[in-house]
Amino acid sequence: MRASHLRLTRRGRLVLTTLVALPLVAAAGAFALNGGVAVASNSSSSTSFEYVQVSSGQSLWQLAQSIAPAADPRDVVSDLLHLNQLGSADVHPGQQLALPAKYSN
Repeated sequence: MRASHLRLTRRGRLVLTTLVALPLVAAAGAFALNGGVAVASNSSSSTSFEYVQVSSGQSLWQLAQSIAPAADPRDVVSDLLHLNQLGSADVHPGQQLALPAKYSN
């Protein structure tokens, strides 16, 4: 009995290489787009925030000027929006807002 040898043509090698490489490229692309995987831990964070309460008639701009008079209010408003995950600059009387650490006393 004669052993058969598998012979691949140039096109066959190209197809085989593509089939092997495609899942690897797709996985690398997905990893790059997601930025990796978040790892949860059971250690508690020691981060604590200072909060400020919005007064009646007070805008986020006015609040920014009062908590950081030396800073550019646009930067402070942006930091407040980001930290408190606010969709807009609309605030309501009595609302509690966390202050970024660089603006807390």
